[in-house]
Amino acid sequence: MTLPTNELPRICRTLPFLQQADEKLKQQFLEQATLVHLAPGQQVCEQGSGCTHLALLLDGTVRVYKLAESGKEITLYRIDTGESCILTASCILSDTPFPAFAICDTAVTAVAIPSASVQHWLSTSPTWRDYIFGLVASRLSNIISVVEDVAFRRMDRRIANYLCQRFQGNDLIRVTHQSIASELGTSREVVSRILKDFEHETLLQVTRGTIRLVDPAGLKRKCDEN
Repeated sequence: MTLPTNELPRICRTLPFLQQADEKLKQQFLEQATLVHLAPGQQVCEQGSGCTHLALLLDGTVRVYKLAESGKEITLYRIDTGESCILTASCILSDTPFPAFAICDTAVTAVAIPSASVQHWLSTSPTWRDYIFGLVASRLSNIISVVEDVAFRRMDRRIANYLCQRFQGNDLIRVTHQSIASELGTSREVVSRILKDFEHETLLQVTRGTIRLVDPAGLKRKCDEN
């Protein structure tokens, strides 16, 4: 869908770099960008696919993950409102296939920029360049944290940390053992065993599809254990 002119104020609010952009970049952005709508669960990119556009999210969340031959998944990062995918940007710049998978967690609205424009603006617009390099810097930190967790942190600590982040003031979350396993790169059986251990320690109460927080302080201590 061609980008309607009346969408520019909303896009500028969501993508703050456009507020600092000169009129030339704003005009080119309007001419080159297209508006796309994606459904929850829709696959955005598959491993090995070419990257012809860079999507900038106006609303929703996309999960980027790796899939092992065994079928295990591990989440690399999520793309939220106002953000884009650094792996896509990297593939555009290096002309290489996408090295992971991306799927919509929620309904997504985004603007899609052709790869030729992505490359051109990097060489001509400091504002665009700062936006892309800022995404790279913040996302690399996230990926390094994932690598450190996988390499150096016990799985029970990682699950405790994941749950602490999900609760965030609530005492009940709806999540399956399989979705936790996919998030952290392990098997459903391992997740079920560790959750049962947490339940025996009276940290949690586990039912089908839900987990209730019983001892917030105890679960937090579990995150911090060596």
